[in-house]
Amino acid sequence: MRFILMSTSNENKKVAPPTPELMAALGKLTEEMTKEGKLISTGGLMPSARGARLHLSGGRVTVTDGPFTEAKEMIGGYAIVQVNSKEEAIELGKRFLKIHADILGPSYETESEIRQMFDPSDFGPQKR
Repeated sequence: MRFILMSTSNENKKVAPPTPELMAALGKLTEEMTKEGKLISTGGLMPSARGARLHLSGGRVTVTDGPFTEAKEMIGGYAIVQVNSKEEAIELGKRFLKIHADILGPSYETESEIRQMFDPSDFGPQKR
């Protein structure tokens, strides 16, 4: 089962860049998850000011450049993992958040969302 673990950021808050200590701890977690065969991909996302939104309505596509001030929370980063259950994905998410709590302290707050990804087998046999 593949899951995406998404960490959110609040674009209206000034957030300091990750400390070297935090980056080292996250690097260690990434290495462990890779050795365990659970990590497929990770990435951090630039602020929405560097992005765009596409909207389809009435057969027309419109493009809006960022930043998106109406959005309170945006996806700040993600990890795609291959695990045996939702519970295992949750445990990996807890490990990620615990690193932040241990290094950044009890006043640091964030959220993470975990969602199972579709697999081609979820759509039945392919018709040609």
